[in-house]
Amino acid sequence: MIKMNKLIYLDNAATTKTAQEAVDAMLPYFTEYYGNASSIYSLGAESKKAMTEAREEIAGSIGASAQEIYFTAGGSESDNWALVATAEAYESKGKHIITSKIEHHAILHTCEYLEKRGFSITYIDVDENGVLKLDELKKAIRPDTILISVMFANNEIGTIQPIKEIGEIAREHGILCHTDAVQAYGHVQTRVDELPIDMMSASGHKINGPKGIGFLYIRKGVKIRSFVHGGAQERSRRAGTENIPGIVGLAAAVKKNFANMEERTRKETELRDYLIERIEKEIPYCRLNGHRTDRLPNNVNFSFQFIEGESLLIMLDMKGICASSGSACTSGSLDPSHVLLAIGLPHEIAHGSLRMTLSEENTKEEIDFVADELKGIVERLRSMSPLYEDFIKKEEKKHVQ
Repeated sequence: MIKMNKLIYLDNAATTKTAQEAVDAMLPYFTEYYGNASSIYSLGAESKKAMTEAREEIAGSIGASAQEIYFTAGGSESDNWALVATAEAYESKGKHIITSKIEHHAILHTCEYLEKRGFSITYIDVDENGVLKLDELKKAIRPDTILISVMFANNEIGTIQPIKEIGEIAREHGILCHTDAVQAYGHVQTRVDELPIDMMSASGHKINGPKGIGFLYIRKGVKIRSFVHGGAQERSRRAGTENIPGIVGLAAAVKKNFANMEERTRKETELRDYLIERIEKEIPYCRLNGHRTDRLPNNVNFSFQFIEGESLLIMLDMKGICASSGSACTSGSLDPSHVLLAIGLPHEIAHGSLRMTLSEENTKEEIDFVADELKGIVERLRSMSPLYEDFIKKEEKKHVQ
């Protein structure tokens, strides 16, 4: 068995290491070009120039115009803004919003907040692979529907949604369409000039950019107002002195990310499929969660029967492997992931899930080490499970008969 003395990081869907290029680009804007972008003197003008260039870089990556990119503090703020400001701006037309059952909590909890304010929300089912049921979406549309918000790709199981079709359905009915592309941006093509979407959320720290910076794309003509009130920044739509180091770091990460996207995602897909193949071949009673092919290039999510996700994570951590569980028991809740329940997993299987999200820095040697260690850990945890013992006895009886 290979011995590894270094950390193996397989939780890139949670956050990523900030690229050196992003760090280097940011540093001068802390100590040298620290002026406020709204100021009239040349020090402030330097900040404004950097922000303008960054906005153009980011707009180019999605086929938008620079005037359609609004900087935020991250994906959660972008999601809140898209939902709340749309609800406020269009409530005279209607108070009905459609989303899916597997959205990130930044969407689901905002929808709950809007429900308390008198809005009606329909949560659409997904199939066993986590793909939105388009026929149900069509049936859910009402004369007072003002917004459809569906994530581009799921953060837990990696399934990519049919965003083009969802956007077309929204267009046909004159409804606005928002997509939370926090997990998809920089991993798959998310070009708004090729997709019928009106708003899109993205975040810096999922693509080797800094934390605390993201953006909301708002198509020209969409009449939503500000979410954060105060000064006239971001064309009077988002108040607060701009986070210039963050904006510059985000643009540097975007530039690096999109320059080698094809090559990087090909490598990640190969490693992803290799890890999936090894787990399916070598570990019995497991299930791949999410769509086998229409999934993010770096996402691997499995449920292992007769195991608690939390124990799995602790034992992997002891081997220097960072991963996460689809089981929310890791965050102090006893309920399993809403995503895994939505794809039809029973509670006991949903609890034993593991998400591993790769990066281009991972090697085949690391993946082999992870597969070997995982196999041993699963065997060890199952050997302590009375449920597994009973199951094996029953299976043996079947074979004897």
